[in-house]
Amino acid sequence: MSAVLSRLRMEGICKSFGATQALRGVDLEVSDGEVLALVGENGAGKTTLMKVLSGAVQPDAGRMWLAGREYGPRGPREARTLGVAMIYQDLSLVPDLSVAENLLLGMEPTRWGFIRWQEMWGKSQQALDRLGLAGLSSKTRVDELPLGIQQLVEVARAIVVGCRVLVLDEPTSRLSSEETRRLLAMVRALKGLGHAIIYISHFLEEVQDIADRYTVLRDGVSVGGGPTDTASTGEIIARMVGREVADIYPCSRRQRGEALLEIQGLTGVTKPESVSMILHRGEILGLAGLVGSGRTEFLRALFGLDPIRAGHIRLGAYVGPASPAQRWAQGVGMVSEDRQNEGLALSLSVADNLTLPWLRELGPAGLLFPARQAALSADWIQRFQIRCRGPQQPVGELSGGNQQKVAIARLLHSDMDVLLLDEPTRGIDVVSKVEIYRWMDEMAARGKGILMVSSYVPELLGMCDRVAVMCRGKLGPAHAVQEVSEHQVLTEAVGAWR
Repeated sequence: MSAVLSRLRMEGICKSFGATQALRGVDLEVSDGEVLALVGENGAGKTTLMKVLSGAVQPDAGRMWLAGREYGPRGPREARTLGVAMIYQDLSLVPDLSVAENLLLGMEPTRWGFIRWQEMWGKSQQALDRLGLAGLSSKTRVDELPLGIQQLVEVARAIVVGCRVLVLDEPTSRLSSEETRRLLAMVRALKGLGHAIIYISHFLEEVQDIADRYTVLRDGVSVGGGPTDTASTGEIIARMVGREVADIYPCSRRQRGEALLEIQGLTGVTKPESVSMILHRGEILGLAGLVGSGRTEFLRALFGLDPIRAGHIRLGAYVGPASPAQRWAQGVGMVSEDRQNEGLALSLSVADNLTLPWLRELGPAGLLFPARQAALSADWIQRFQIRCRGPQQPVGELSGGNQQKVAIARLLHSDMDVLLLDEPTRGIDVVSKVEIYRWMDEMAARGKGILMVSSYVPELLGMCDRVAVMCRGKLGPAHAVQEVSEHQVLTEAVGAWR
């Protein structure tokens, strides 16, 4: 396809950061009215390539064309002016302004220095109506909107300023099923209006649903792609890792044993409300539910991070509430859904994050032997295939999937009996997901009990032995996964079963 026929073409893009070569001659092309999925492992170069496209990073080599003309923005503002916008996971809206003020920020219609509010409301509402958001008032404050609608407003803002090429970076990673459905409907509408869309996602089912073609990056190189309608999930994963992956959801023989954790009537300050459940040895129990249903609050109360108003907790020989340190001593470990703010100390090294709970093993009388810490960390780095320069690299410099590996490796070294995993695979690539699934399966087969919160129902049905659904702070009965469907889980999640 020639540069004239393509809306966007990138050819031979290279970029290095010191000794690290992030991009090594990448080609990419997308046309008007087309959705191109860009997939690959964390650290494959996807974000760097899109930063080059959006002007946030200058390439070392390569050329770009936009609508047949040479394209080389000196920054994101110039890229937007030329018609290219990148929509990140972390939104850049002004929360205390209205939808209209966000849509036309910096382009407000004025007369004699005063904003023409009626014209502003009208233009904004027309844009919302055209994008299928007729039910949303342009006068509504952004902070009053749910996250999914805010995501749609962010996309609408790029369209209002005239962008014809949109890059959506993991747009559904924090959205509920209904919010995801609405965003994908908007993407289809934009495709119908002739926009060129580059769609980055770790949800391969979503990629196959929304994209016309896919391109795979691996280690900074484009390793192929093709039409999504003829590609299987296994084929895409094989391109991503360079080999066949036998099972996405491994399930070895698990022997369900004695009760590890028994909860009766657990009630938090606001959520959860009178939760009762039993977790056994050798099983993975999944907790489904919509965002805000109380799943995270339940795990936090159970681990001692949030106060408990009422209820009974029995953990082996231990009864009653406890602090996080006490829970850890009792054999309970937790991986937070917010790994950047709660799960890891981003400014500390990989070694420090891996060894924080068991520094006593690394030296006598409160001393720490760096060589012992480095050796222990190097062992876990190798076992978990954590991509880093070495144990002393700050963990904040790692990709999301590798950060998650650090958080989980810390738990596994401590040999906890009960693992509380809150969204353990959110925002990480499918290859890292498969590795985490394998470790979970191994832990359950060894007799550990795993309580797993996830918003992604297919992984709950693929990995868990039983699934329970939380709705408005209350936990429903646990079902064997063989006896429940995705439709039933979603029905319970919205409260239709009550």
